[in-house]
Amino acid sequence: MSMTYEEALEYIHGTYKFGVKLGLENIKKLLELMGNPQKDLRIVHVAGTNGKGSTCAFINQMLIEAGYKVGLYTSPYLEFFNERIKINNIPISNDELATITEFVKDKVDLMISQGFNHPTEFEIVTAIAFEYFKRTNVDFVVLEVGLGGRFDATNVVETPELCIITSIGYDHMDILGQTIEQIAYEKAGIIKESSTVILGLQRYKEAIDVISKVCKQKNANLIEVKSDYKIIKNTLDGIVFDCTTPKGIYKNLEINLLGVHQVENALNCIYAFEYLSDKYNISTIALVKGLLNAKWNGRFEIISKEPLVILDGAHNIDGMRVLVDSCKQYLKDKKISAVVGILKDKEYKKMLSMIKEVTSDVIFTLVPYQKRAFSPAEAKEAALKFGFEFIKDYKEAIDVSLKKAEKDTAILICGSLYLVGAARTYIKSIF
Repeated sequence: MSMTYEEALEYIHGTYKFGVKLGLENIKKLLELMGNPQKDLRIVHVAGTNGKGSTCAFINQMLIEAGYKVGLYTSPYLEFFNERIKINNIPISNDELATITEFVKDKVDLMISQGFNHPTEFEIVTAIAFEYFKRTNVDFVVLEVGLGGRFDATNVVETPELCIITSIGYDHMDILGQTIEQIAYEKAGIIKESSTVILGLQRYKEAIDVISKVCKQKNANLIEVKSDYKIIKNTLDGIVFDCTTPKGIYKNLEINLLGVHQVENALNCIYAFEYLSDKYNISTIALVKGLLNAKWNGRFEIISKEPLVILDGAHNIDGMRVLVDSCKQYLKDKKISAVVGILKDKEYKKMLSMIKEVTSDVIFTLVPYQKRAFSPAEAKEAALKFGFEFIKDYKEAIDVSLKKAEKDTAILICGSLYLVGAARTYIKSIF
């Protein structure tokens, strides 16, 4: 009997117990047994700490607008698993996921019988994505790194069409290192011999130095994004900006992703356009439409206008800093009521003190379904230290916020993407 969708998900999530093992030996073996589907794909590989997902969304949409069939692989998912693997913005179907998972499971069983370690959950999902994209004959794959770069399962790609490294900051320091140099070195692991690398705008000079050095060693062509842009309009309805690159002048570009940082992510797409359009049929119109039509849920996303409810997956310090800046920009005339959930292994004390810059009306809640979440007692203690209310259940926390909201209140639900995804589903069920 063929595997069902439910069995496929059970199998995939059942491999969570194999943990996170950084390294490429396992995934290489699995893909080899599958016939190396990744070798037949034209891949834009995107690493970085912040802005990876939005950069992927912009480039994915631009290529779709240019008429290409585009695979998009991202993580984590917000609301349902299939979101992670899409073609032209349509998630993989339940039947296709089941069929390909069964195929991959057979190869995993064969691997284990040959004495190899069991692949991790992320390795299996990555293998499923590569196989799906190969079977459906996509023109491009926009591939987001899961964690780091050097030892990430996506880094089996040997000859990427283009590598992009977005803003590098402090996150996953227990795995990637305590300094920006160490973290940047891990991200630089996606740079291949003689490849072309677009380096997004960086907050830390040390990151630029490390990437430049690796590019020299690998004889890679480094294109640095320059911050030559001017914002014309910036409201909750979208952003309009002009920018100048070494190759062109662009006027009145519009994006619907909010926050100045999204303009900087859009620049990554503009530089990618300039490189790719020399080789492929991608018009300036496709770029303009791609920027305008790109969606990336859960990043300063307005999920309801009345009452105003905003979701933001600010899951590390740099993300929280950007969120605070966006609140000051867009919500200066509003009272902000926040529901915040952060995982225990993040720098939550710094992040909670940053939230206080824009509001003291905060409910701290637990991130649902996560082994890395606080215990209720730990979370309550953290909330009390900051003078915040604590409500264990995120749905109840949202209900309380909605109940006390006034006409000029903006409800902000932020922190872990796992909280934001669950909250998104819940809020859609209410409104």
